[in-house]
Amino acid sequence: MMGKDNIIKAMLSEKVSMTPNGFVADQLSPEQFADSYELFFDKILEISLSDIAGVEGYGEFNDDCKTEYGTCREFLIDTFAEAKEGYWFNWREMFETTVLEREFFEKYFKEMEGRIRYCEGNRYLVYNNTFFVNMITDGKTIVGFPDWSRSGICDFLLDFAIMDLNKPYLKIPELLAEYCKKRDIVIPDFKERFLCMAYYKGIDTLRWHASIDDTESCMSIMKSISELKDRLYAL
Repeated sequence: MMGKDNIIKAMLSEKVSMTPNGFVADQLSPEQFADSYELFFDKILEISLSDIAGVEGYGEFNDDCKTEYGTCREFLIDTFAEAKEGYWFNWREMFETTVLEREFFEKYFKEMEGRIRYCEGNRYLVYNNTFFVNMITDGKTIVGFPDWSRSGICDFLLDFAIMDLNKPYLKIPELLAEYCKKRDIVIPDFKERFLCMAYYKGIDTLRWHASIDDTESCMSIMKSISELKDRLYAL
């Protein structure tokens, strides 16, 4: 049997590196990122151009590079199911025991749910881990992606939404809108799809930080989630 990384490698174009040389992208200053963001966007879009002809469904890959869900809706909604075995079993108890606020969670879960129809049918290979600590760059010509453990099939805007969640001050959706305009790239329903993916990843990441009592991160995630719609609708 081919291993997961090899199956993914076969899907990727040669322009995407799984074994990059460089330093962790988290070390870039905002100024350095502003100078090199097009390189990041080029590579993330290159991932989305991968050939997924043999892959069905949505969701994160299992060890055989198969997905669990038939639709985007099933994938996003089931992520927050209470009866999930393992770490998230009965996770809603966290509303009583952690900083996770029920009202905030429910509000943005609804916002996400109301936009799933825009993402449905948009199936791409996603890295699903584009936090800056997981990307390697030389700041000039290389951006690579070493750890594919969270990868799967979803709307490719997920990878951009994760970057924005990680560092909202870098203004990822604003830069992406500009980038696409410059290159005549049209992303249908861009704002609604971006919001759907951002709310999905935002409340999931919020839940994780609440589970480890990381109050500071929770506060900053909540701030970024609640400001995002105004930022996008201003574009």
